[in-house]
Amino acid sequence: MIFQVGLQNKEMRKVKAVAIIPARLESSRLPNKALADILGLPMIVHVLKRCLLAKSLDSVYVATDSNKIKEVVEQYGGKVVMTSVKHQTGTDRVAEAAKDIKADIIVNVQGDEALVNPEYIDKAVEGLVSSPSSDVSILVNPFNVKNSTSDIKVVLNKYDEVMYFSRADIPSDARVKDPKILKAYHIVPFKKEFLLQYAKWEKTELEQIEFNEYLRILENGYKIQAVRVESDAISVDTQSDLDYVINKMKKDKLFNKYQSNT
Repeated sequence: MIFQVGLQNKEMRKVKAVAIIPARLESSRLPNKALADILGLPMIVHVLKRCLLAKSLDSVYVATDSNKIKEVVEQYGGKVVMTSVKHQTGTDRVAEAAKDIKADIIVNVQGDEALVNPEYIDKAVEGLVSSPSSDVSILVNPFNVKNSTSDIKVVLNKYDEVMYFSRADIPSDARVKDPKILKAYHIVPFKKEFLLQYAKWEKTELEQIEFNEYLRILENGYKIQAVRVESDAISVDTQSDLDYVINKMKKDKLFNKYQSNT
């Protein structure tokens, strides 16, 4: 499918968007999490099936260095691009996979976002296309958990452009009690040409301090457009995260929709 979106000048143009889901078996806190069972389906298959429901996407691929993940994804009818074992970030893996894929926009959807909302993928793509001065967009979500270093917090300027990412709670509560906090929801569309350029850059200082590759974009002076949503979906990093997702999935309407076609 080719997504047709309205631009700020009210004209219309066609944009081909493709999702690439990076996935690997190694995970220090939850081994083999990409294949973790969630109500009878591996987690990576949930992400794949939900991406396929997004109206904005022409196609969906899984990028991996694991033959085991490849076999599982293909068993469920998914497309796979095999990548190097050397990648340290999901975005770098996505960039390698994107080289030979024809698209205007590459959407990085993390392989542990088992509850990803297809409508939010569409919002993220539209947010990028509607912001011609940005090369990347990202979803952000209200967040109220304190001192959670596994979650990436975001601060925005008045144009909803990202100013900074941190594992610390930002903005600070040193002077204001309980300031509103936003968390990154890792659905990240890139203009393809920019993604391939970005992947060649050296890691930056703040990127390494915060262990977040999107700071590489900001440190090099480029913009990231944020798109606000409200969601209780989480990425799966621990067993407790997985338990949460399993409980949420039991009542999930989208799961019922794609489960019947699997």
